[in-house]
Amino acid sequence: MIRGAAGVPLLVTGMFVRPALADATVTRASRRLLGTRVDIVVQSTSQTAAQAGIAAAFGEMVRLEQLMSRYSTDSEVSALQRAAGRHPVRVAPEVMAVLHAAAAMSARSGGAFDITVGAFAGWRFGDDGNRIPDAAELARERPLVDYRQVMLDARRGEAVLARPGMRLDLGGIAKLPILEAGMLALRRHGLHNAMVNGGGDVLASGQLQGRDWRVGVRDPLAPARLLGVLQVSNAVVASSGDYERCFIAAGRRYHHVLDPATGLPSAGPHGVTLVAPTAAAVNGLGAALMVAGQAAAGRLLAGLAGVDALIAGDGRPWMSPGMARRLQA
Repeated sequence: MIRGAAGVPLLVTGMFVRPALADATVTRASRRLLGTRVDIVVQSTSQTAAQAGIAAAFGEMVRLEQLMSRYSTDSEVSALQRAAGRHPVRVAPEVMAVLHAAAAMSARSGGAFDITVGAFAGWRFGDDGNRIPDAAELARERPLVDYRQVMLDARRGEAVLARPGMRLDLGGIAKLPILEAGMLALRRHGLHNAMVNGGGDVLASGQLQGRDWRVGVRDPLAPARLLGVLQVSNAVVASSGDYERCFIAAGRRYHHVLDPATGLPSAGPHGVTLVAPTAAAVNGLGAALMVAGQAAAGRLLAGLAGVDALIAGDGRPWMSPGMARRLQA
């Protein structure tokens, strides 16, 4: 267990640490979702409200995951892929919103973020074994990666993938909205002191035990070590890194953040941590920075009010001025 100063509970991006202080008003639950572990912590004097809110939050997140999963044959993402190059598919408003967010981030990042990297389907990381596609396979799939070929008709609520064989991977853009839907469900049950943590993305509302939520930021070069601690309330901490889903083969490390231009793991930073007042402000931005690199940080962060960033490469981490003020040793 990791404890902060004076035993204050500490969350770590990518991992939830059990509150250090026994408190009957604190309720915690965990579930495997979105390819990771999702934790919910709420503080409430009503156990009935806490349990009902947590159940509603997980129910809503499960519903949205089923719509957007590329692994489920019944999902709308799978329906889009089956219809690729043939006809439009009517999609739920939540899916349309994610597709619009993806299109905006792709345009903003010049294609560094691209949900059509799902076409690079030969990679395997972790649970179902590891696999590296060969150069010929990647070359065949590369023409199918182009975010501009995802056509959206908001009026009709329809989307279409223009080319046969195109596939989507919404992993870098759907998780934050799904976690946010869970948080909204908690709030509808009157739970305003709450945290939802899913694989390094933390949504924090109110406080825990009278203090702001404390989130530890991992060092991507040594994930057991912290670069520092953030104190947040009514904010989002979004983290992307090359250490969560990775493997080593022939002395080389491979990770799941793929460069749309090559189909290979990105060669930019090892980790990105963002703090923002809303999930929408940073949705997809971490993955874009992982591909585009630190040199693109100024351009991609420009005009984003209240967004602070930490980008960790091989040397000293780069921090925006706001992050430098936020991050505590």
